Amino acid sequence: MKYKVLILLLFTITNVFVQKVTIYGIGDSTMADKVKPNENPEHGWLQVFPKFLTNDAKVINKAVNGRSTKSFIQEKRWDSIYKVLKPGDYVFIQFGHNDGKTTDSVRYTNPHTRYRYNLIRFVKESREKGAIPILFSSVCRRTFNEQGVLISSHVEYTQEARMIAKEYDVPFIDLEFHTEMLEIAYGPEKSKELHLHFKPGETPYYPEGKTDNTHYSLLGATEVSKIVAKQILLLESPLCDNLKKIIKPESASGGSKK
Repeated sequence: MKYKVLILLLFTITNVFVQKVTIYGIGDSTMADKVKPNENPEHGWLQVFPKFLTNDAKVINKAVNGRSTKSFIQEKRWDSIYKVLKPGDYVFIQFGHNDGKTTDSVRYTNPHTRYRYNLIRFVKESREKGAIPILFSSVCRRTFNEQGVLISSHVEYTQEARMIAKEYDVPFIDLEFHTEMLEIAYGPEKSKELHLHFKPGETPYYPEGKTDNTHYSLLGATEVSKIVAKQILLLESPLCDNLKKIIKPESASGGSKK
């Protein structure tokens, strides 16, 4: 009997040590997995993020095209994640693009009321399950004016994310700031390479061409993922120690290739 108990104890301890660090991603199309990844030029940043992680990481990307905090909750997508969250899991939270769609009652949220409290709900309910929420401000759009100035389109939403992170002591990565710096570094013309700019006939996936300044090409998604990996290593919260351990060491080196 004692031998069986010892074996069970050893099995349990072994499972604890070999258990992967699990990351759940909730958000919109800028981080979502895309269909036909070998053909589709569009990529979400969390879709390519695993290349910056060790084999001890497991990414479950639940971000979906076109979702706001409101529609993500109403479609029970958050409930399905909440049910399976376990202590030590990480939840990457990035919304805002679709919350700001004032012509869509299914998705729009007031940044200072429903959007704010939806984010707070994600944070609180993650913590209820012993999981660790990480807040991200929305990535910026490639919106340069005629003078070459990059214009923000998420002001109130990204500000709310910053405020909630501070008020609730949530690890925070300011992706709006870092992607602004990325777009500016590439410049008004070359930054098209970060997104989906194709002439008719240039790629079979978009035979009629494509002009999209929001979503990312493989290059753009990779650059944003690289930023996220570097910023994770800079997070000061001890709650992120296990997260830092699964970032490949080489992720901290190098810069944007322009």
